[in-house]
Amino acid sequence: MSNELETKRRFSVASSPHISSSDSTPNLMLDVIIALLPAWLVAIYFFGFRVVTLTAVTIAAAVGAEYLYRRLTRQHQTVGDLSAAVTGLLLAMCLPVETPYWVAVIGSVFAIVVVKQLFGGLGKNFMNPALAGRVFLFSFTAFINKYAAPGRTFWAPIFGSAAGKPDVVSAATPMSYLHQGLLPEGVSLRQLLVGQQAGCLGEVASLMLILGGVYLVLRKVISPRIPLCYLGTVAVLTFLFPMGGIPRTDWMLYNLLSGGLMLGAIFMATDYVTSPVTPTGRTVYAVGCGALTVFLRYFGSYPEGVSFAILVMNTLVWSLDKAFPPHRFGTPWFKKKEKKEASK
Repeated sequence: MSNELETKRRFSVASSPHISSSDSTPNLMLDVIIALLPAWLVAIYFFGFRVVTLTAVTIAAAVGAEYLYRRLTRQHQTVGDLSAAVTGLLLAMCLPVETPYWVAVIGSVFAIVVVKQLFGGLGKNFMNPALAGRVFLFSFTAFINKYAAPGRTFWAPIFGSAAGKPDVVSAATPMSYLHQGLLPEGVSLRQLLVGQQAGCLGEVASLMLILGGVYLVLRKVISPRIPLCYLGTVAVLTFLFPMGGIPRTDWMLYNLLSGGLMLGAIFMATDYVTSPVTPTGRTVYAVGCGALTVFLRYFGSYPEGVSFAILVMNTLVWSLDKAFPPHRFGTPWFKKKEKKEASK
């Protein structure tokens, strides 16, 4: 009798899931925050403590918007999963340091309420909320297209604007030069790596973003497939089609290390919700992001194309999942067996 009970216990089948894991949404989001910290700290070093206040505003607005929306709609609170905080942090990394606080609040509220919550909350939004909020803020172009030159002697003021102050210098971003088929004046590849360039908070330190990406891969938060395919596509296309007679290798490296490419490829395009579920789908998705990025950088009226490229591919994820669906366990083996038997 005891043997029979033991056999039933071993072979009993319960409802899924059958695999337990310590991973949770808060843990994954905390890893993303940790991975972004090196680039964020470099931004503070070059642009000043306004980076801290701007980030605090975007995070507070994102968390507050999610809390109020779910409170008003009488849904259970989800601010504890840290997804709203990550959205606010990523949005801040997409903004210039001198972005007015009220503009940052509008971007955060739009990202959370319109892009995320109106579609059902975490896991149901069809595009990356932070990127959508950044693109929405193009409505305020006059406020978000001013980039401070990096340097501890040119720190942006915490309150007010740096306009008219002799100790704060505005500068063109490397992408504005590349868009014209020129290499950035006075900006070396080393400077692009360590953060000595004008741009948004998350654009200036490519090396720190790469280190953050390595951390996420080692923690198994993301797969390297999407970043590598994305960056590889950009590298191949820019190497094959340089502009302005610039040496191929130089043109490729400046394109890889300039603008929001590293931030987008590592932290935006890899979003679980807005990327395909199968390896083949992810590869096609990443290659599409890379090709669109290069196309928009070359032929678009705006120097940068990362945000638009990822958002366009986000809208195609449903089609990619349909074209490359995941197989049920055992399905491929049975199909192959049936084909072999039918051929006999």
